[in-house]
Parts: sequence; structure tokens; C-alpha cells
Amino acid sequence: MEEQEQKILEIMKDKDYVPMRAKEIAMIMRVPKNEYRDFLEVLGNLELNFKIQKNRKNRYRIVQKTYYDGIYRKNQKGFGFVRLENQEDEIYIARENSLNALNGDRVLIEIMEEANKIKSAEAKVVKILKHEKDTIVGIFQNNKNFGFVIPDDKNFGTDIFIAKKDMGKARKNHKVLVKITKYPSKKKKAEGKIIEVLGNVNEAGVDMLSLIKEYKLPSTFPEPVIQEAKKFENKVDKKDIPNRVDFRDREIFTIDGEDAKDLDDAVRVEKLKNGNYKLEVHIADVSYYVQKNSLLDQEAIIRGTSIYMLGRVIPMLPRELSNGICSLNAGEDRFTLSCIMEIDKTGKVIASEIVKGIINVTKRMSYKEVQAIIDNSDEKIVKQNEKYKLQFMQMKELANVLKNKRMEQGYLNLDIPESKIDLDVEGKVTKISKYETTFAHEVIEQFMLTANETVAEKFFWLEAPFIYRVHEDPDFEKIQELNKFLFNFGLKIKANKDNIYPKEFAKILENVKGKEEEKIVSNLILRTLKVARYEAENKGHFGIASKYYCHFTSPIRRYPDLFIHRVISKYLENNYVISQKWIEKLKIEAEERAKQSSEREKIATKVEREAQDLKKAEYMESKIGEEYVGMVSSVTSFGVFVELENTVEGLIRFEDLGEDYFIYDENRKRLIGEKTNQTYQIGDKVRIRVKNANKLLRQIDFELVSKIF
Repeated sequence: MEEQEQKILEIMKDKDYVPMRAKEIAMIMRVPKNEYRDFLEVLGNLELNFKIQKNRKNRYRIVQKTYYDGIYRKNQKGFGFVRLENQEDEIYIARENSLNALNGDRVLIEIMEEANKIKSAEAKVVKILKHEKDTIVGIFQNNKNFGFVIPDDKNFGTDIFIAKKDMGKARKNHKVLVKITKYPSKKKKAEGKIIEVLGNVNEAGVDMLSLIKEYKLPSTFPEPVIQEAKKFENKVDKKDIPNRVDFRDREIFTIDGEDAKDLDDAVRVEKLKNGNYKLEVHIADVSYYVQKNSLLDQEAIIRGTSIYMLGRVIPMLPRELSNGICSLNAGEDRFTLSCIMEIDKTGKVIASEIVKGIINVTKRMSYKEVQAIIDNSDEKIVKQNEKYKLQFMQMKELANVLKNKRMEQGYLNLDIPESKIDLDVEGKVTKISKYETTFAHEVIEQFMLTANETVAEKFFWLEAPFIYRVHEDPDFEKIQELNKFLFNFGLKIKANKDNIYPKEFAKILENVKGKEEEKIVSNLILRTLKVARYEAENKGHFGIASKYYCHFTSPIRRYPDLFIHRVISKYLENNYVISQKWIEKLKIEAEERAKQSSEREKIATKVEREAQDLKKAEYMESKIGEEYVGMVSSVTSFGVFVELENTVEGLIRFEDLGEDYFIYDENRKRLIGEKTNQTYQIGDKVRIRVKNANKLLRQIDFELVSKIF
């Protein structure tokens, strides 16, 4: 069929072609009579996909207009936007031009008005190519003879009608999973059938289960995959030990959070006689167990990454592997891929080697314990680890050297603390606070960054098929927008279209270090930067100010790490002599896996963020009427967002800012009171009162009490 489509298009593109009827085109192509019906179907498909069109006389020609396809993002108010691939700016779609497209649909659009300095481009949807969702999670409401479901996705755009026969066992206020049987049209809402009842909306765990169902996350492993994982048991294969470098006689440590279960990295530092440092980064050799095309591998490709949903983890690999033979548990022999680096006093890696190793971790350490040793702040912990103290002090020394070098290069040390959300046994929020990090976290971060860079640079120069972590330069227009915000703090990033350097951003971050506005400025810069992604081509990493970067250090929870471990193993096993045929084949696979992993990462990030937003709103439902001090984190044309010390963010709408009428100053990104001349801009401290919070909508509303000068 594709071949016939191509031939038809070639005929119509010929400069001598004049519009013809179907029979005339069939004669030219010598289509047999018994295949004419199939030929008409091919013509119909080309017409449906806006590649050809017919005039009033039923004569066909190539479509004269240009159409684009992209993903439609619907706003609750009815209009929407489409972002085309490899384009930053979105195209506006008015409600009447949306063709009833739903949030997430892939659509074909026709540009009606090109973008200019004043407004963005505008288009109309001419065809819905593919509905993104065929199932929806929502809250069931019923009447006597029918019911309907209010979707959790408020941008979905329509309630879903449920006939009585399709209600199943759903009752009022049940969270349900609905199969869409009819998509909405101009006159009718969507229709559906309830296929699963998740539980009452207020029942423990239903909120997280709803997110799992909404995003179709694979929350359980198929039994054959689990059985494949179990066959490895918990002991290394002794037959393979002679093929590895034996590190078992060395003091090697894992340093993680106290509740971590999958330990995929371990480290060792040694000060050499020449004054340089020897850094060993040992990473679990997951690719030894998860072989290409195995059931484990196929499942890992589907998942792409582990997802962390507040007390619930959806892992990339079964716990039989991730918590077992692939976890670098203390006192147990484990296979590794190990990156051994010699680093001089300036932080430069002057020699490196990647080997297949076997280690036996000396001791599992937590960040808290390591920090206590570094600071000499807990006598008991220091005494328990006295014989290892020199190791940890040398780790601190090297981490400082590496960090200083990075800061000189323009490494963006964004101070954006994560939220720490404590839950009780029923999954209810008991406390929200900043997740506290210490220099012990910095130690591991610097060591992992250095290993990732070293591995990426080595395999870049080998021209190996690889997956890199790419973070491209921000757009100059975005920097200009950022400078409008930074103006409020007396700051400016110096840049032009041809020269955008990480160091300029780093200077701003250094300027606000330790000040009240540090977090706000860090957030503003983060919004300006592009989103990092995976690619088969190395394009550098702007945020780390690095020419070569990859993800090598977490193969238990990220597929790109697992993929490049296989590539590295192949080169090591063949003494770096690899056939060109294998290289070309793997380069194609690297592109596919990079794209898929980036997509899975986007979903994981969105789910994790929504889980946090949901729990923050749930927590604030019990705080209505209480007052807090916060800082203005964003100014919009409909109000200001304020972030509290505990990382909770809420919106003060115009009507809750007082009796004055406020004008939005777009150039300075601030609000100005028409009568009082009172201004509100990013960084202002304010006292707020919690007006409303809604877990289902994931929204928090504040009202202004006073501005703090």
C-alpha cells in the first residue's frame, strides 16, 4: 500500500500532471480490475491524510496548502495550543477551531495567521490524527437513570456520560477508570463504560492509584519477568570472577539516604604520593544480568525509568534484582563496571580506565553519618568509624577540588530544595518541609558527575554508538524575558544571540548566594533553561558546563545507563575492536532508545510532580484560615503565586489582593495598584492567609494579609 501511495504522489508531483479522475490515474498505473477497489482505498487514505485533494469534478491533485502535525494541549477555558516538533513556541488554537480535540491528542493543523512581534501564530485543527487517551480516571456521580464521570485531568475538556448498563459497581464519589466508547462531537459529550472501580475518593492510597491508572503506569511485573529475575538468586557467578579486576581487598563505601534500597554506586578515594587523587566509582553491572532482548530487558524498555510517588516506587527492574544481586549491599560480592580516575590538584582528570570489576562493599554509610564524620559533630558516629575517617576526609577534600573547578567553568549550582513530604501509615500527609541536603550529598554528586563526564568523553572519541545526556543552550529570547524579572533584583545576564555562556548564569547565582531571593532567582533561571534529554548525538550539557556528559551511574533505575553499560561491556570484552556493522546497527538503536527514554522521563517527572501537588493541596486543606509568611515566586496577569518556607505554593488572585485595582506591567513583570501605586513583584515578602485548598483540583488559594517591607 505504501509503495502505491508513493507512486500516486510521484505522478501528481510531475510538472506535466493535470488533475485526473481515479480511473484515469489507475489506467496510467496499469491497476488490474480486480485490484481497483484497493486502489480507491489508497486514494481515500491519501485524501484523509491531507496529502491529495479532489476538485468539484472529482479530479485529484496534490494538496496546495501546508499542514503540520503536533500534540494539542487543551486549556480549561476551551482554547488550546499545539507545539510542533523541534519548535519552542506554541501555536494558539481558538475553541471554535479545535474540532473538539482533547488534551494530548495528536492533530493536523493549518496555520491561519503567522507569528509576529505582538502575538503568537494561530491555527485551526483540520483533523484529529490520534486520540491520546482511550481511558480516563475520574470521580463518578450518578442520577437515577444514568451517571457521569468528572475527569481528574481538568484540561480533558468534557465530562463523560455513563449509561446505566455501563456503570458496573460504581457508586457516588468512587474513583473509577472509564473506557471511552464515543469521543465528544459538537453536540454531544464523550460517552464511556466503567471498567474498574478504584475506591472511594477519600480512601487511603486511592489518590496514588488514580495517578498510576491515569498515566497507564506498569505497576506490577508480569510473572515470567519476575521468574527470570529470580533465577539469578543472590550470589555472583564464580566462573566469571577471573575475567574481572578484583577490588575486594579495598575499603569501598556506599553513601545513600537512610531509606534507600537499591544501591547502584560505591566509591573510594586515595591520595597518591604525587599529590593527585585516585577516585574509584564502582557501578552495579546490571547489564550482566539484564541481557539484551531478555524479558527483563523488554520490560525495562517499556518502563524507561523508575518512578518515585511519595512512599510508592514503580521500579524499572523487579526488586529481586534492584534490591538483590544488582544492589551493592555491604559484605556481599558484587559485579561492577568501574571507572578509575587519577585527578590532579586542579580537578582535572589526567588518566582514566574503565574495567569490569568485583567489589565487596566495606560498609554502607548514610549521608547523615558521613556529614557527622566530616564535621566531627557526633562523637558516637565518629568513634564507630574512626578507622575510615581518613577516607571520608579525603573524599571531602577531592569533592571541594572538583566543585571549585566546576564553578570556574560555569557550573550552575541551582539552590532549589526539594519538598520532603512525610506520610502516615494510611498515606496522609503529616508534615511538609524542605529536603535538607549536606556536603555529604555534594561529595557523591561531584564523584558521579566526574565519572559521567569521563565515560562520555572516552566513548565520544571512540565514535561508539552511545546515549548522551544533552542540555542545549537556552534561547536568547528567553534570556531577555529572564532579564525583565532579574531587573527587580538589580541583576542582568550578559548575552547575545551568538554568545551564551553558563558562566554568566553562574555569576548571577553567586551574587544571590545566601540571600532571601536565592531560591526565587534559581527557579527563574531553571524556567529559562531548556529541558535536558537523551540523544544519540553529543551536544554538551549547558547546566553542568560540560562538553561531554552521559548517565552512567544509575543502571538500576534508568534505561540509558543500562544501554551504555552494554556498549561499554562490548568494547571491553572485544579489546575495543568492534565491527562497523555492529556499530551502525547500535547507532540506530541508540536513537530509538534515547527518544523513548526521554518520553518516559517526561511522564515520570509529570507523575512525580502531580503526586506532590496533590499531597500539598491535601495538607493545606486542614490549614484553611491559618496565616504564613511567604515570598512572591511568580507574577501573572491573573494574580501572584506565593511560595511558603515549607515549599508549598499558592495563588493570590486579583480579588484577594485587596480593594485596589491592579494593572499587570508585562515589561517589568509586576502588578501596580491603580489607586495606591502599591507594587507586587518577584521576591517580595508577604503575609498570606490560606483561603482554600482542593486536593482533587490540586490547587491552593491564598489571600493577602499584608506586604512585609
